[in-house]
Amino acid sequence: MSREFSTLLVERGPDRVQVQLNRPEVRNAIDQTMVDELHLLCGELERGPRILILCGSAGVFASGADIAQLRERRRDDALKGINSELFERIARLPLPVIAAIDGWALGGGAELAYAADFRIASETARLGNPETSLGIIPAAGALWRLAELVGEPVAKEIILAGRILNAEEALAVRLVTEVHPADSLLAAAHALADRIAAQDPLATQLAKEVFHVPRARHPIADNEAQAVLFESEEKFARMTAFLERKKR
Repeated sequence: MSREFSTLLVERGPDRVQVQLNRPEVRNAIDQTMVDELHLLCGELERGPRILILCGSAGVFASGADIAQLRERRRDDALKGINSELFERIARLPLPVIAAIDGWALGGGAELAYAADFRIASETARLGNPETSLGIIPAAGALWRLAELVGEPVAKEIILAGRILNAEEALAVRLVTEVHPADSLLAAAHALADRIAAQDPLATQLAKEVFHVPRARHPIADNEAQAVLFESEEKFARMTAFLERKKR
């Protein structure tokens, strides 16, 4: 893995990038340096789309925002949307994002996971948003993403009453889609990435883009994306191969 960053370990492949949050001494708390470095990774993936796998280290995904830094932030910092801007950028990356959650994913760490397209977990995963116990709110996506993912009643239990979901509970409400032993979690993330990578990258990219357009833009957005794909060489090649396999 590359050590070009101080808070991340990055492994690049032809169709994916694995990014390991690497501040184990503070349980991978998300500080300004990590935010800045993740922005740099987003820029790379926007220029050259690849699948992104996010994982933690030392049995922790991310314990939240760095409280020492968070305590010193004031009104103007809140209005900058330091974490929310980053997580929205991650959510909008051209190709899917997979969060491989081992151990704690709390506060901003949970919100980072919510921004992913896929969340898979280890048996020791714990997800929650304890921000109100610290006198703030989860303002980096949980207040709207979480309700979209698990429904309002469960989201309110987590946000307003401090409920922490274990892996089995997160699977039951479909906040995560797979649970694995910790030592096979990363392999499972790559197996999922393999399935994504087997699809046509342009079709996957446009499907993700159209999936997130406002309801009022459907079906026009669908038709416009399909019009692009109907002219692609990959569409003809894949459909021809499918028809030839059927002849055998």
